[in-house]
Amino acid sequence: MKLPTVSVIVPARNEEKFIERCVESLLDCDYPGELIEVIVVDGMSEDGTRDIVNEISIRDNRLLLIDNEKKITPVAMNLGVKASKGEYIFLSGAHSEMPSDYISKCVKHAIETGADNVGGVMKTVPRVKSSVGMAISKVLSSPLGVGGAKFRTGVSKPTEVDTVPFGCYKREVFDRIGYFNEQLVRNQDIEFNLRLKRAGGRIILFPDIELTYYSRSTYKELCKNSFGNGYWVIMGAKHASIPFLPRHMVPFLFVLYLVLGSTLSLVGVLPSALFLGTIILYLIVVISSSLSIARLVRNWKVFFASVLTFMTLHISYGMGSMAGLFSLMGRREGI
Repeated sequence: MKLPTVSVIVPARNEEKFIERCVESLLDCDYPGELIEVIVVDGMSEDGTRDIVNEISIRDNRLLLIDNEKKITPVAMNLGVKASKGEYIFLSGAHSEMPSDYISKCVKHAIETGADNVGGVMKTVPRVKSSVGMAISKVLSSPLGVGGAKFRTGVSKPTEVDTVPFGCYKREVFDRIGYFNEQLVRNQDIEFNLRLKRAGGRIILFPDIELTYYSRSTYKELCKNSFGNGYWVIMGAKHASIPFLPRHMVPFLFVLYLVLGSTLSLVGVLPSALFLGTIILYLIVVISSSLSIARLVRNWKVFFASVLTFMTLHISYGMGSMAGLFSLMGRREGI
């Protein structure tokens, strides 16, 4: 069977610590080298990212560097797709590292199933192996931390899903449904995959495909990222008809309950008891999940870090969604 050509798009900005490892993992894979091109779309990096990519491209002409002057991720994705030549288009992240068989397995499954987008399970590891770093990586792989995101929690058999990380798309998908929404600073992949599903496309997650993702390792980084994700889940409604799934609203509803519940608890004994009971139940679930993580890594410092990580993740994401709602309402009213 004649294998198809593939293009891998890597949006990047100031990624000198990770870009070489990412690019090398793609160029050194087991897929026929003459059928691969890697396109790094750089958002005008101010560190050594561009120098590293240029140095690699000198010795390997399969690597191409193009500029993303707008410095926005969906713009980078679209620039890469439009510059690519492959029959299948992969999206990668500078913080990710692909195993040698990642591309070959994705192409194999895509051809066998006819799916429009295939992907694998994300193995999340800490950038820094501190207690906090390990806690964040484990929380981002747990059902309590990420809900129904199966690509993070894993599957036991090929499963049709609503999204996969760093997908492998048929080129014709972009001809059929268009490109990534450049108005969405974040969550553009979620909206694109939802658009693909609504157009009758199939997205399949395979358990035998795995990639490594290096998660943030401080509470500040986690809080900033989660707040931004939550914000754009709601603000995305300004630029797309259905930019999110119901599960993305859970943190928002949780924070809304905290605000309304704490206020209503001042009214009487019954509302106060119900609110307190709900908070206690939440803490029990968080503590139980944190204990499981601590046992898994055999580090009890991670237990305390996990408790705080769960709460930071849930509340910052929910607050971001609430801020997004206020911004959306204000803009619609012309404020």
